Amino acid sequence: MKLNENGRQRLNLYIFLSPWIIGLLVFTLYPIISSLFYSFTDYNIIDAPRFIGIRNYTDLMNDDLFFKSIKVTLYYTCLSVPVQLILSLALALLLNQKVPFMGFFRTSLYLPSMVSGVVMSLLWLWIFNSDFGLFNYLLSLAGIKGPMWLMDESWAIPALILMSLWLTGSGMVVFLAALQGVPVSLQEAAVLDGAGKWQQLRVITLPMISPIILFQLIMGIIDSFQTFTQAVVMTRNGGPHYATYFYVFNLYTNAFKNYKIGYASALGWLLLVTVMLLTYLIFKLSDKYVYYEGGQN
Repeated sequence: MKLNENGRQRLNLYIFLSPWIIGLLVFTLYPIISSLFYSFTDYNIIDAPRFIGIRNYTDLMNDDLFFKSIKVTLYYTCLSVPVQLILSLALALLLNQKVPFMGFFRTSLYLPSMVSGVVMSLLWLWIFNSDFGLFNYLLSLAGIKGPMWLMDESWAIPALILMSLWLTGSGMVVFLAALQGVPVSLQEAAVLDGAGKWQQLRVITLPMISPIILFQLIMGIIDSFQTFTQAVVMTRNGGPHYATYFYVFNLYTNAFKNYKIGYASALGWLLLVTVMLLTYLIFKLSDKYVYYEGGQN
């Protein structure tokens, strides 16, 4: 059958889209549907999955490690996300000034965020070494005995939070782009009205970039909920005494060490629902604080 011009264009469209469509169906949609099915089964990879209803979800309520992983993840999220958000914004404000060599400073602060998670974890594993690490060496120069860091239950999460500041460069770039989109006319009008730098920041800059702050907040929370590489590379088993036993590490342990695929799938879906509900709640609470040019959300 001979195709007309529109038919050929439509066929070419489907041909060029087919790799993406096949990839979406095979590597995204199929695993999502499969994991939902497995979450209601007892499945260990070797034997065929056996349907057990909601038992995996009820078993979570009796799993101490499940609640421990939630506690660790929330502890890390509640501290790391605000600190990264504030530091990223502060750096962006500094780098939005017109001073010499600004391109060099911007590049230098952004480059660390391009390092892979494994390499970054290995680097900071040396920095946090209690015997010959960089931090404890610097503290010793001031006559201070450094902590055990990752070997100490009370210092393990603060150490990982300190390490997370290494990645503020990516958030800084986003904030910098937002700051450069703030109308100069508003700032000039504020100066003519006698507003100082702090007043300009509070009344003009922050409201104008509030959608970006909301975006960075949500993405930071989602990213912190998926913390995994640090626990695997730096603490091996989520130690000491499960102090770094993150939620996703718990999921990984059940799936690929204990071979409890159904249980791990239930953990994954519970995480998805939690993130969706939390994101929705943040959006609803942001109605009064986020400014959009077409009006508030």
